[in-house]
Amino acid sequence: MSSVLSHLFRLLIARLGLLLVSGDKRDAEILALRHQVHVLQRQVDRPRFSPTDRTILAVLSRAFDRQRLGRVMLIATPATVIGWHRCLVARHWTQPPRASTGRPRTPAELRRLVLRLDTENPNWGYRRIHGEIHRLGHRIAASTVWTILRDAGREPTPNRTGPSWSEFIASQAHALVDTGFFCVDTVTLRRFHVLFFIEADTRRVHLAGITTNPTGPWTAQAARNLLIGWDKAIRFMIRDGAGQYTRTFDNTFAAIGAEVITTPPGAPRANAFAERWVRTVRHELLDHTLIWNQRQLRRLLDEFVEHYNEHRPHRGLGQRAPNDDAGASVIELGYRIQRTTTCAGLINEYRPAA
Repeated sequence: MSSVLSHLFRLLIARLGLLLVSGDKRDAEILALRHQVHVLQRQVDRPRFSPTDRTILAVLSRAFDRQRLGRVMLIATPATVIGWHRCLVARHWTQPPRASTGRPRTPAELRRLVLRLDTENPNWGYRRIHGEIHRLGHRIAASTVWTILRDAGREPTPNRTGPSWSEFIASQAHALVDTGFFCVDTVTLRRFHVLFFIEADTRRVHLAGITTNPTGPWTAQAARNLLIGWDKAIRFMIRDGAGQYTRTFDNTFAAIGAEVITTPPGAPRANAFAERWVRTVRHELLDHTLIWNQRQLRRLLDEFVEHYNEHRPHRGLGQRAPNDDAGASVIELGYRIQRTTTCAGLINEYRPAA
């Protein structure tokens, strides 16, 4: 605004100067100025106006009627000058927009906690970090965790969630148990076969046995040993078509009223709970260590199963662990987070410090 006023003041001084000279001199000066404008028009295709220039020309244009305006304004059309004036009036009477409050910014301590978990657990994705923070009592969206990591220049792990379950699996999950084998090769190339069972509704895992020779009788005996302390109804037992699952194995579950369902060949999604757990135990434990013997393998798997059932959050359970009765209570920021390790230091667990 000060620049506009200074320009107008200079024009006023020039106008007073014209009043002090004779009419012939004024006409000569006006003709000289007009000629200079014509010279500039020949050299400049399209002049550029600053906001101050537009304001001055718009204000001065009010001193002329429309017929004279076309003869006076040589470097802008009358319609353009009138449009500038309309914009000037509109800008004068338009109130500035109110600042939007928007969503509150994520607390700095929570952002540091997200980055800490990412640094200490390089194989965790943003969904896994989100689950751990949820267990610590903080209500934060998974998308916020993703944004924090991206803003810090860290690439969040892609979401690897599988497809949705069929209505049958969803309706029968409370009484459905999956079983399966996975293999572990030691440093000396000795192969161990691990038999496990997983409850579909709670995701609770049961380690049934480890052997180098998974025969039919061994598998059936492992199933009987599992059922000795089992106190939950089983309606369906899902297994694949491996030869270790003999008729004796099926009869063991039929004796407690369970129906054994064999998945089709080449259809891992039909036994998705078991397949997903195998991927989890490999990704979070077995892919990061060397196995020497059965004793070491048993100890690591026992500790991992305890971690999986007691602490590890699950998206399908509302970020709770299988043995949790309810979600963690909300705890205010500012307290100290304590880290403990399990599985020979390969797995981190976080709890509020006492």
